[in-house]
Amino acid sequence: MSSTAQTKATSPAPPGPGDTDSLGPSDRVVPTWTEPLARQASRLVGGPLGRHAAVGRQWFWTPLRVVLLLALITLALGWFQKAPCVQTYTDDNGVQQLDWRGSKQYVAMCYSDTVPLYTAERLDRPSTFPYRTSWVDNPGTPQAQVRYMEYPVITGLFQWFNAKLAQGWQTIASYGWLPGSMTVVAYFDITAFWLALAWLVTTWAVARIARRRIWDAAIVAVSPLVIDQAFTNFDTLATALATAGMLAWARKKPVLAGVLIGLGGATKLYPLFLLGPLLLLALRAGRLPAALRATLTAAIAWAAVNLPIALLYPAGWREFFRLNTVRGADPDSLYNALSYFTGWRGFDGTLGPGQAPTMLNTVSAALFLACCAGIAWVALSAPSRPRFAQLGFLLVAAFLLTNKVWSPQYSLWLVPLAVLAVPRWKVLLAWMTVDALVWVPRMFYYLGVNNKGLPEDYFLGTVLVRDAFVVLLAVLVLRDIYRPEGDPVRRAGDDDPAGGVLDGAPDRVVLGRARRPAAVPA
Repeated sequence: MSSTAQTKATSPAPPGPGDTDSLGPSDRVVPTWTEPLARQASRLVGGPLGRHAAVGRQWFWTPLRVVLLLALITLALGWFQKAPCVQTYTDDNGVQQLDWRGSKQYVAMCYSDTVPLYTAERLDRPSTFPYRTSWVDNPGTPQAQVRYMEYPVITGLFQWFNAKLAQGWQTIASYGWLPGSMTVVAYFDITAFWLALAWLVTTWAVARIARRRIWDAAIVAVSPLVIDQAFTNFDTLATALATAGMLAWARKKPVLAGVLIGLGGATKLYPLFLLGPLLLLALRAGRLPAALRATLTAAIAWAAVNLPIALLYPAGWREFFRLNTVRGADPDSLYNALSYFTGWRGFDGTLGPGQAPTMLNTVSAALFLACCAGIAWVALSAPSRPRFAQLGFLLVAAFLLTNKVWSPQYSLWLVPLAVLAVPRWKVLLAWMTVDALVWVPRMFYYLGVNNKGLPEDYFLGTVLVRDAFVVLLAVLVLRDIYRPEGDPVRRAGDDDPAGGVLDGAPDRVVLGRARRPAAVPA
């Protein structure tokens, strides 16, 4: 019997939407039967699971708990990867200093935005409150600019809250009741705790969404990108809210899904992109009221967080949008790679200090909107209705590829979506490994050639390889959409585990093609 046949033989009927608690051992897809990578790795412990093996007898080590343990181990490795950047030393004046001597943050490849932002965002000052507190960069020069907290509201308040916790910790430590170090070290560790918890939520939500393919969540748990990027910035907060929102939708709770996605949009922009696929798929399935409730609730949740800050401190609230308008193409972007390798001066040519790259902004937005239109056509015209995660991955990947900024931690946005959209372990781990390895030439490029660093060619070369992998994943997703019989999720007997009210629903609106059943018959 083939691996596919074995899987179907042990999967008599799919559970209800979002129902994972009712899954028995025989309902789950066995990775050592379906995934070549898992089958090869299992040889170290005796080979693939036998057809008559006793499964599900362990009362504690359920698949979900094993996956969460793997995530904890990976997060611990991520903390140790950043740990060299929070070491300290005592200078000649007897003052404790953060040890970034000799560009240690790049040489040890431990750089994290959280450390310099503690002082850069004036979080070290007791009177600071995000969006109210301002300062001037480059004072007394033509480049002088009034600055405020540069992050969306929840992320900015998250930083401020952690700064207050760190300062409180240090106050208590001064009495000898707690171990103490520099306040910025306590700030990093407290921030890392919450970010790790957020990634555990992300992993848990993927496991719950995946249903019978719960072991796919192990790829989220052990992703090499977690080691590099979980503590580089604050993006695991957004992945937790976005993925939890997808889980709420999968469990037919559109209002809760909207709240979580809206709060995610107040943390980072990308969770709001998930509303587009929801509306398109709901239109096709005739389930538009549920998607509209989720969208309206998301808008209310986003506004409830943003409006107080926008009304009280309008200049500070606009800072995030202002900076995204005036910043040029980041080193990671395709625009920068094209400019470097061809000598092209960019859409805007040479810009003056503080001048916005208007043409670049326009072209980037136009390309993304064109991708959105193409994804909308796929959503409404594919022979079988695409899965929610498939369209979500395509949209976020299109944004990253066409955007002028791809900060390294943004790759975390794709991890849960990719695992749910295209659960092929080999290609997923290959992409994640390449993407994680971009960190190495990035750090040595920032070190500078004059400081024994790497020239930009090496860094941009790995960036292009990473982008090629993301394009490959998008192609695989499109192939599964147009040939659903090859989709691993549908081959296992599910229609759309993340679909909620869309799961198994018949099509109502289809453009340009004859209708086919949404689910692939076993």
